[in-house]
Amino acid sequence: MSLNALLPRYPVPALNVPLTSGGRFVLGASPAEHFDLLVFYRGLHCPICAKYLLELERLASEFASRGVQVVAISSDGEERGQQMAAKVGARGVQFGYGLSLRSARQWGLYISTSRGLTSIGIEEPALFSEPGVFLVRPDGTLYYGAVQTMPFARPQFQDLLGAVEFAVAKDYPARGEFTGDV
Repeated sequence: MSLNALLPRYPVPALNVPLTSGGRFVLGASPAEHFDLLVFYRGLHCPICAKYLLELERLASEFASRGVQVVAISSDGEERGQQMAAKVGARGVQFGYGLSLRSARQWGLYISTSRGLTSIGIEEPALFSEPGVFLVRPDGTLYYGAVQTMPFARPQFQDLLGAVEFAVAKDYPARGEFTGDV
């Protein structure tokens, strides 16, 4: 088993998932002006994810006004993806579903096994990916990435919004790109 660590300034893996609103999200096919913000979440079973995505939805227009397209993605099937989009009241956030675990692993996401019913009474899938947040440039390279092993302590979207403003205004480069010997 190996985990894939994505490197800033290098191309990210392909991503092609169906959207709850119809059609598909194909990374790179219609990039935003500055970044695509990809928010990988655990699934409908995760109450912390729902709260996190509600905050993302609240700020979606702020991201859009700064040239950032926002997509939330899970390995849930269509029905559960639709339920999460409805729970969040998705208008500004596109919801992708059906992420394969192989693709999740290519993105460097951790995979967890089911522990049965969650605190909100929803069954966890047998296997599912843990959270990750990525900013991808229009050229398909990674600008920023953060992955978690569990639903706690994720990047805050208000902070990320400020980071986007700074990065665009100052033409700040992606950091963490060094791959030489140390």
